[in-house]
Amino acid sequence: MIRILTLIFIGFLFVLTGNIQAQSAADLVEQCANDAGKDATYLKDFIVKLGEAKAGSKHPVARYPLVLSKNNVYRFNVCTTEQSEGKAIIRLYDSNRLIFSSYDANTQEEFNPFNFLCQKTGIYHVFISFIDGKSGEAVGILSYVMK
Repeated sequence: MIRILTLIFIGFLFVLTGNIQAQSAADLVEQCANDAGKDATYLKDFIVKLGEAKAGSKHPVARYPLVLSKNNVYRFNVCTTEQSEGKAIIRLYDSNRLIFSSYDANTQEEFNPFNFLCQKTGIYHVFISFIDGKSGEAVGILSYVMK
């Protein structure tokens, strides 16, 4: 009987812990979406959790495909959790061509959020990673900007 109660208690703790983590992610999404500005309408979020890069290997990257429509202005922004070792970067690609990045490694300048006027309807890719390959958690937000 004690084993059954112990298992039920442990199961309850797992459920409770999962709800707390989900709530934290939802809070970060809401905060980050609000950071996009009053003229932006939330469309999609990208929740990312990446480990630290191994020595001599490429930095971990989360990739998300999406379809964007011609003549629309989109806003991209990224928010890093307080517990993260690294700072998140969001990049937008058309095929293999980098369109824009929220961080310029040469000047160490940040562009967060950034707007993108879509010139052609098609599939684009959002990449989210962390500076210097450090580990971290972040949320990227895609918004539509009113003209």
